Amino acid sequence: MKFVKRLILIGLIVLIPTFLVWLPYFARIKNFWNIPLPESGMATIVANYDGPLYLVVAKTFYNQNLIKDNFQFPLSTQYYAAHFPLFPALIKVFSYVLGFPYAMLAVTIGSTVLCLYFFNKLLREYLDEKEALFLTFAFSLFPARFLIVRSIGSPEPLFLAGIIASIFYFSKKKYLLSGIWGAVAAATKSPGIILFVAYFLYLALPKIKELKNKLNTYPILLIPAALILVFLVYKFTFNDFFAYFRSGDNIHLFFPPFQIFNYSAPWVGTFWLEEIIFVYLIGALGVLQLIKQKDYLFAWFVGLFFATTIFVSHRDLIRYSLPIIPFLYVAFRETLIKKEFKIALVFLIIPIYLFSLAFISQNVMPIANWGPFL
Repeated sequence: MKFVKRLILIGLIVLIPTFLVWLPYFARIKNFWNIPLPESGMATIVANYDGPLYLVVAKTFYNQNLIKDNFQFPLSTQYYAAHFPLFPALIKVFSYVLGFPYAMLAVTIGSTVLCLYFFNKLLREYLDEKEALFLTFAFSLFPARFLIVRSIGSPEPLFLAGIIASIFYFSKKKYLLSGIWGAVAAATKSPGIILFVAYFLYLALPKIKELKNKLNTYPILLIPAALILVFLVYKFTFNDFFAYFRSGDNIHLFFPPFQIFNYSAPWVGTFWLEEIIFVYLIGALGVLQLIKQKDYLFAWFVGLFFATTIFVSHRDLIRYSLPIIPFLYVAFRETLIKKEFKIALVFLIIPIYLFSLAFISQNVMPIANWGPFL
C-alpha cells in the first residue's frame, strides 16, 4: 500500500507541473505574464529540440532512403547517428496506440516517473519518507532545465532513470540489475558509458589485486555491451560502425577545457556566460562534498561526469550536467531539507515557470509539413 501511495504522489509530482507548462500552449494563449507565446498549440511542445529528430529515427530506424524521401531537415542522414535508438524504439512501440508525436510525450512522461521513483528510492537510503518526497518534488522543478526536458519530447528522463537506477542497485550489490539499467542509459545517450568507467575505477583502484575475486560484478559489462550493440546497429544502417563519431557537429567536447567561453563557437554565440562559473562551482563543491562524506561510488561517477563537462563547448551546459544533479541533491541533502531552502524554492516556482515557458517558446524546430511525423 505504501508503494502505491508513493507512486501516485510521484505521478502527481510529474503530471501537475507538466500540465501547467503545457496549458498556455494547449489553450493557444498569445502571451503570459507579458511573455509572447506562439499560437501553434501543442505543436510547439512536440517541435522542441531534439524531439522531431528522435521522431525521424522512430519512423525510419536510420533507414537513409526513408530519411531522404520523407524529411526535409537540412541535415546529413548520418547526423541521426547522434540520436541513440532506445528512446525512439519506445516511441515506436507506443505509436501504435497514441501516434508518434503523443507517443514521444508519453514516453518522456513515463520515463520521468521512473526517474523520480528511483531518485526517491535513493533518497530514502539517507532521509525519512517525508524529507525524501520533498527533495523529489524539488528535483522535479529545479533546475528548471529538468522541468523543461521532461515537458517536451526528450531522452533525458530515460537517461537519468537508467543512471540513478544503475547506481542505486550497484550500491546494493545487485550487479545484474545495475548492469541492465546501465545498459538502458548507454543505449539512450552516449555518456552512459561513464557509468562503466566509474564502476571499474571504484572497484579496481582500491584493490587492484583482488579484482579477480569480484566476479559477481561482471554484469556491469552489459553497459559497454549496450554501446557496442548501438554501434552494430549503425554498422547495418549506415554501413559504419563508428557513425556516431562522424555524425557532424554533435560532439561538443573540445580541448583545452573551458572552451565554452569562446563566444564565437557555433553552439555558444554569446559572451553573457557568467552563470556558467556558478555551474562549475556547484559541480566542484558537489564532488568534494561526496568525497568528504566518503560516498565514493557517487563521487567517482559525479567526478568523472563533471570532468567531461569542463570540455563541453555548448551554451546549454546545464542540460549536459543534468545526470550529476540527483547526486548533488544527495551531497547537499542536509542543507536542502532545511526550512530556508523550502522558502527559497517556493519563491523560485514562478521564475522557474516563466523561464520554462520562454525557453520552450523559442526552442522550436521549424516544421512546415507535419505529415511525415504523424
